[in-house]
Order: sequence, then C-alpha cells, then structure tokens
Amino acid sequence: MFVVFLLLLVPLTACGSSGDEKKYTVATDSNFKPFEYLNPKTGELEGFDIDLIKEIAKRAEFDVEFETMDFDGLLAGMQSGRYPIGIAGMSITEKRKKSIDFSIPYYDSGMILMVPENSDIQSIDDVDGKKIGSRQGSTSQTYLKEKTKAKVEAFPEIVTAYLDVKEGRLDGALYDLPNVMYYIAQEGEGKLKTVGEVLQGESYGIAFKKGSEIVDDANKALQSMIDDGTYAKIFEKYFGEPPTEKWLGKDK
Repeated sequence: MFVVFLLLLVPLTACGSSGDEKKYTVATDSNFKPFEYLNPKTGELEGFDIDLIKEIAKRAEFDVEFETMDFDGLLAGMQSGRYPIGIAGMSITEKRKKSIDFSIPYYDSGMILMVPENSDIQSIDDVDGKKIGSRQGSTSQTYLKEKTKAKVEAFPEIVTAYLDVKEGRLDGALYDLPNVMYYIAQEGEGKLKTVGEVLQGESYGIAFKKGSEIVDDANKALQSMIDDGTYAKIFEKYFGEPPTEKWLGKDK
C-alpha cells in the first residue's frame, strides 16, 4: 500500500511543477519611450510594449516577470537563448530570424534622421564625415556603418545620442521614427528637427527563444487583441491617436 501511495504522488508533483514553468522572464529596455520606460514616480515599468505583453500573457495563460537591460545585451541574450521572451521595439530582420523566433508584426516603423534645428544636413546623403549617433546593436547602427561614411557613435541608451545632438556634440542621430518624434515633441525645446525620408521601413516583433513552444499561443493572443479592439485602445493610450493599417505593416 505504501508503494502504491508513492506512485500516486508522482503525477501530482509533476502537475505542480508544470504550473511553475508557465512563468517567463521578459527581457526589455527601460529607456525607449513610449514603448518601455520607468515611471520616475513609481519606479514601475510602463509603455506600449509593456501593456501589450502583459495582455498577451493574460490571454495565452502564462505569467511574466521583467528584466531590464541595454538593447545590445537584450539582443545578445535572445540570440544565445538566455531569455525566453524579449520586447523592446525590436525590428524583425532576416539576420535576426536565424537565431530568434518572432511574433507576427505588431508595429510598423522605419528610421529617421534627427539634426539640430540650424543644421545644413538635409538628408542621409549629407552625413558622410559627420558625427552621427545611434543605439548599440540597432538596425540604425548597422545602416550607418553599411550605407554611409558617417563617423558613427553608438550608445547603450539612444537618449544619450539625442542629448548630444541637442547640445551640439553630435551632428545628428539616426533611429526609429516613433521614438525620435516622441523625443523631439517632449524634450526637443525647439532645438531639433527631422530631415529626409523615412528609411528602411521595418516591422517590430516580439522576440522568442529559437524553437519556443509559446510563439503560436502568443500570436493567437495578439491577433485576438487586434480583432477585438484591445490593441487599438493600448495604441491610442501611448500615441494619442488610433492605429491605421500602416502601423501593422499592411499599408506599404
């Protein structure tokens, strides 16, 4: 009888441990407004990406906890399989897809060049020999290195590059359109502007460890949010306007 009792306990214990496995660490940034940032008053993470992944987790029936880091560390951690989930305005690229699984696109973006208000730079064609800032590990850093002859200075936090442009230490900064526009509106003080066209249209995706078992569930949850209007409510909360087809990569 004692042996039988022990055998009966085994499946019960296994069920308990499988429940614990449904909590995932989400690697993210803490300085990429309005996608993810620390609220200075509460010390809590907030932002479009944060609300998005929390709702996805709720619908897909798993829990999440956040770990913040610089973007290049996040990218390396996802590529090595250290983190199961990553969200930080990450562009879906063919190179990254070799080592990372991505969700369906949830935001359509592109890069824009920011310069001082009195700059004579008119487009990306004018940056050769100029000091241009970017974010370490980003597609904008890659773009500058591969397609221009600018003197590229990359920073762990893109806000550092923005501030250097504002203070005249850099000739410009290249980065994702929504973040650049947000900074100019909130912190630009009339000293900054964008020039040229939006470059290299890109879609953001949620990153998952290669071979992840939760990509399909996350995609179903995200699609249901798009279909029932929840995505639109979160979008308008952070961007001040409802999304159009272009934000989901459907109007290229």
